Amino acid sequence: MSWLEPEPFLRGTAWRDGDRPVRADPADLERLPWDIARRAELPVGVRLEFTAAPGTRAVRLRYRAALPAPGDPLRALRHGFALWQGTRCLTEVFAEPAEEGTVRVPLPPGGGTFTLHLPEGQAPVVRGLRGVGGALSPAPRRPRWLVHGDSITEGWWATRPAHSWPAVAGRLLGLDPVNLGYAGGARGELPLAEQLARLPGDLITLAFGTNCWAAVPCSAPLLYETTRAFLALVRRGHPDTPLLLLSPVLRPAAEHTGNALGATLAELRAAMETAVRDLAAAGDRRLAVLPGRDLLTPAHLADGLHPDDEGHAVLGAAVARALREKGFVPRGAVTRSGRGGP
Repeated sequence: MSWLEPEPFLRGTAWRDGDRPVRADPADLERLPWDIARRAELPVGVRLEFTAAPGTRAVRLRYRAALPAPGDPLRALRHGFALWQGTRCLTEVFAEPAEEGTVRVPLPPGGGTFTLHLPEGQAPVVRGLRGVGGALSPAPRRPRWLVHGDSITEGWWATRPAHSWPAVAGRLLGLDPVNLGYAGGARGELPLAEQLARLPGDLITLAFGTNCWAAVPCSAPLLYETTRAFLALVRRGHPDTPLLLLSPVLRPAAEHTGNALGATLAELRAAMETAVRDLAAAGDRRLAVLPGRDLLTPAHLADGLHPDDEGHAVLGAAVARALREKGFVPRGAVTRSGRGGP
């Protein structure tokens, strides 16, 4: 059986740079900070979704990936592939690191629709896929959810790509999450708002602000105006798209400690939430805020900032619940009950 082209099977994609999925517009990188441009090279959240005919025993994948230089401690990191069906992880397969490789992932009998999560750190590019013992076809498209944020959205400290909170919420809501989280970034960069405005999407969530406490310090008035400006630019391309802003989650060391401009994270969070409520009161009826402060406890934080797997599961379930309650889940989504996670 010949190799199938991967493009119809790929999900979670934003832009393409040649055959590479990337997470920032390659024609508009010069206006972005260098750290965001670098993080955007990683295909975070990109995965394959396919339907296997009954009798298909496995899916075989051909791919290329980056191989760290000799002596790099990441050189020995194996390439992990996780097969999911609905909210259940069925199996994981690990391949030895190589610039060109193939991997065989077994499928359960009876066929069905599956998601195959790819390794992210090695920036893999899928070259082709095929079924073993049966046919594969692309899974039906689901509503596209643009999720912009920082390292928490990108999935830091989640042990697997499938455990990040956007992946958790996407499974619960039957959405196609496009992960636009940038570790160290998401500081209200207005060129990113313009890129979001140009990117097709049925639902948008913004989850930034914690890096405005220290990485690039903001005052509360500055972040209030930045939030309004960011939303105004996004609305130029998505005037009626449901949009939820998740304000910063708990960060104990920053809650009541002033940054270089004297602002605590509590004050910055309040400024963002007020900006959203003011715009909603002025007539934006498809805009809402989910206060992040009380969604997690210190026990959910792996390092005092980033959630662990349990924290990501809790956060994903909270976002899914808020989107349902606001009536923001697009038509065509197949929602599931549960709290998400493995």
